[in-house]
Amino acid sequence: MYKACIFDLDGTLANTLASIALFANHALRGCGYPEIPVQTYRRLVGNGRVKLLHNMLDTVAPGTYTEDDIARVGVLYDRYYAADPGANVQDYPGIPSLLQNLRAAGLKIGVLSNKPDDMTQAVLRRFPKGTFDAAHGQRAGVPRKPAPDGALLLAKELGAAPAACLYIGDTNTDMQTGAAAGMDTVGVLWGFRDREELQAAHACALAEKPADILSFALHGVK
Repeated sequence: MYKACIFDLDGTLANTLASIALFANHALRGCGYPEIPVQTYRRLVGNGRVKLLHNMLDTVAPGTYTEDDIARVGVLYDRYYAADPGANVQDYPGIPSLLQNLRAAGLKIGVLSNKPDDMTQAVLRRFPKGTFDAAHGQRAGVPRKPAPDGALLLAKELGAAPAACLYIGDTNTDMQTGAAAGMDTVGVLWGFRDREELQAAHACALAEKPADILSFALHGVK
C-alpha cells in the first residue's frame, strides 16, 4: 500500500528529551536563568530551535526578556549542542528492528525534523549507515512543520507520491504536517506528547509500540 515511511526524529526515532534539556539548561544557566525540569521540555519542543528558545524564556522569564536575550541563550545552546550532539540521547526499544524490517519489505525511509539540519544529521549518525534514504532537518528556504513543504519535498526525493507515504510522529505538529501533505499519519505513544493530543490532531492510527508501524505500513491504517 505504501512505498515510503517518513519519520519525525525527536520523540519518534530517538528519545532526545534529556539531551535537549541538557543543552538548553546549560544555556539558561550560562545566561543567569534558572533551569527547567526535564519533563517540562515535553511541551516546549517540537516546533524548531527558535520556537524552543522562545518557549524556554517564556517559562523562566515571562514578559521580561528581549530578542537579544533570546540570541544570547541561542548562542550557548548551539555551542553546547555542537560540542556533543549525542549526549544523553537514548534509544527507543524496537526502533532498530522496525527500520530493518521496513527496509526488508522494500519501503523507502525518510526523516523530517524541525531540529536544525546539522543537529538532525548529527543525531542520525547513531543509526547504521544506509538506514535512511533521505533525511532533513530545518533548512533555509523550506518552511518548518506543520507546513507541508518539507514533507512533499522529501516524498519526491524518496520517489513516492504523497498518498503512498506514511507519516509518523509524536506531536500534533507531525499529524498536521502529514495531513497537509496528503499523507496518512501515525501517532506514536512513546514520544513527548500524549494520546489525547494525537487524537485531537486526527491521527489516522496510533502506535503503542514500534512493531505496530510495520503492520500499518504493510496493511494500511484504515
